[in-house]
Amino acid sequence: MSQLQPLDDLKQADMPEMKGTFWQMAGPGAVLVGLSIGAGEIIIWPRHIAEFGPGMAWCAVIGVFLQLWINFEVGRWTIATGETVYTGFSRLWRGFGPMFILLNVMGWLAPGWARASASAAKALLVGPDFAAGTFWGSDTFWTSLTFGVVWLLLFGPKMIYNSVEKAIEIMVVTVTGGLIIVAFAVGTFDTWKELAAGAVNFGHKPEGVTTKAMFIALVFAGAGGTSNLFYSFYLRDKNIGMGALIPDMQNPLRGRSETIPSTGFVYPETPENQARFKTWFRYILKDQCLFFWALNTFTLMLFIFGALAVLHHSKSGKPFIPQEGQLIWDESQILGEVFGQWGAGWGTIGRMLFLIVGVATLFSTQLALVDGVGRSIADILYTNFKFARKRELSWWYMVIAMSWIVIGCVITSVTEFSGIRELGVLFNAAYMGGFAMAIYVPTMLYMNLKLLPKSARPGLASIVMMSIASVLYVGFAVSCIYWEVRDYWDTSKFKKTPVAWQTSGK
Repeated sequence: MSQLQPLDDLKQADMPEMKGTFWQMAGPGAVLVGLSIGAGEIIIWPRHIAEFGPGMAWCAVIGVFLQLWINFEVGRWTIATGETVYTGFSRLWRGFGPMFILLNVMGWLAPGWARASASAAKALLVGPDFAAGTFWGSDTFWTSLTFGVVWLLLFGPKMIYNSVEKAIEIMVVTVTGGLIIVAFAVGTFDTWKELAAGAVNFGHKPEGVTTKAMFIALVFAGAGGTSNLFYSFYLRDKNIGMGALIPDMQNPLRGRSETIPSTGFVYPETPENQARFKTWFRYILKDQCLFFWALNTFTLMLFIFGALAVLHHSKSGKPFIPQEGQLIWDESQILGEVFGQWGAGWGTIGRMLFLIVGVATLFSTQLALVDGVGRSIADILYTNFKFARKRELSWWYMVIAMSWIVIGCVITSVTEFSGIRELGVLFNAAYMGGFAMAIYVPTMLYMNLKLLPKSARPGLASIVMMSIASVLYVGFAVSCIYWEVRDYWDTSKFKKTPVAWQTSGK
């Protein structure tokens, strides 16, 4: 621990006054929505619904609602101190810094979302069978192209956050508009009734659904994993609350950036500061309820509705389960057939529409994850380790983001030629993300109750909801560990050989 940088105490400063309107400062919640409507919404949830029906749609509703309260607490810490939640965790225990570097790497390093985005882009632009068997038609080539676009968006403009926000907002509008058109085209009243019944059928577990599958579905309804914690960075760069006292992170390729302090501030408990905090927290409530909860739930239900209409109720009478690696293409083909009932030209429009939705959905996640993971690891290194102070925070961000892109391309190549599809990678990301949430959700509640000024601490509603979320994520994590250990023991070479009476049928 000798390499750990001592953390400065929170410095006293007055809470900045909110000078703009909500809409002038809107953006952080929209970026989080762009991260949320990703692989879970367009791949994992449609696949679950196609296979098991709408009976577990309630899990999606619960997943987004619980993450709403988690985001409230992320926002509470950052507007009250100007720090990221990672720094807050390190104030509780210095070991949290290295732990969250590991959790980010384990959860997001394998770029399943990037590969799926690349496959959708290839299908949209040149068809899924273009240059089959050659490098130009490989997932490796098309994933590298999409990562190239990510690089241009992150390191082209001077202010990194601004380009991320604008790009993701455009993609969120594209996804929402496209899904509404699809819903009107394929929807029936009976399908809506089925979805509504599944959304309120709390606690129902369809036959064949494992505890692990439910855990994955719960985590990927919303942002999930460590990505909820990225909200800290969006608030700081938008100058929300005490984040206004922290300089914005600029692109190191476009000139020398300002030194960013690793620790933040705390306001004196004066009536004026307390009132200003409440004003800022009302911004958080509105931002998250409008963008994350309402918009994310709306788009997720539209994805589930589309899967229920065109996959679960297929012409054959049996659920159609899309092939791994062709999920978005298979769904677009079915929608092309549905639209094609209106005429030959409409079939092409329907297919192209869903491919555009697929590219926008997955690419927004790809962009936000490279940015968010780069910020997270850079922030943890810069805050906690002495050697990292020899460089600016933006330099570390650049190195990590660029390395992440290169490693992502390499992993895509290795997994492609090993025959590993992106679906397994996406399920693994959600699974690991669930264990991360089991760690940080109760930790964040404790941190906000212990370290924040009295007037900024969570109220009764937040304590209750965060406690419920903690019990749920920890309970699922413990259950999954139990089943993993049990399955390993049952299949390992150390399993005891059964005696005669155990196999005789008696």
